[in-house]
Amino acid sequence: MNNRIKIERAIHNLTQEQLAVLVSVTRQTINAIELKKFVPSTVLALKICKVFNRTVEEVFSLEEED
Repeated sequence: MNNRIKIERAIHNLTQEQLAVLVSVTRQTINAIELKKFVPSTVLALKICKVFNRTVEEVFSLEEED
């Protein structure tokens, strides 16, 4: 799953730690999502999108399969 979390964090001037606190996870979780090593739950994805005031489709997208 692709995501724009790093870009949105930059736009909103948030560190991984600050975003993590806002959505009640660890900084390591945010890092893993950004690196596509972890796919967030629906609830976590919605919390992240709410912080950025974006829709899920604006922040997350499925990778195209060959």
